[in-house]
Amino acid sequence: MAVTLSPPRLLPSGDAAITVEFSRNIEEAANQRVLALDRALNDAPVSGVIETVPTYRSLLVHYDPVQIGFDALGDRLISLAKRPLPPAMKSRRWRVPVAYGGEHGIDLEAVARALKTTPEEVVARHVACDYRVAMIGFTPGWSYLSGLDKFLYMPRRQDPRLLTPAGTISIGGVQAGVQCLAGPSGWQPVGPHRRANLSVTARSHLSAGAR
Repeated sequence: MAVTLSPPRLLPSGDAAITVEFSRNIEEAANQRVLALDRALNDAPVSGVIETVPTYRSLLVHYDPVQIGFDALGDRLISLAKRPLPPAMKSRRWRVPVAYGGEHGIDLEAVARALKTTPEEVVARHVACDYRVAMIGFTPGWSYLSGLDKFLYMPRRQDPRLLTPAGTISIGGVQAGVQCLAGPSGWQPVGPHRRANLSVTARSHLSAGAR
């Protein structure tokens, strides 16, 4: 028998948005519930909902307060969020070529030193992971990846860079990331996506939406 899930927290975000929070931590289970709610709203639109923005652990729901109020929308979101999780969606798989180190992977050796290992070991572990796009954001196309080897968990830099090149593959805390546009970043760059093989698995509806 399917288990009914516990309700999330509803947090007002201004006067025209609700944050539906499933966890205060980055967790795979919370992300699955975020995507399930996003999918439910896409499959059965609620009048007044303008846009949804999925993240690792919460779903931001923008709405028109003239069409639907906070309480009514909140009740509807809670009802949808408590439903059993649907079967996993069919995913699409990409192989992202990565050239570790060098101009865009300038933190590879520093990461290895911090982890008390070699750059070769960092690369081997990074390549061996099976990643999933958990969310897209910060800058257009930036893909936040779950599935990083726990051995490679690294805190973000204490001195964020004002400009990190487009195409950078980085480690940030418990996450890996693919940066599509040049911009500021406090993550640890280990390489640009060019030549080596880095496997990335993403849910098709997230990659298509690119929100």
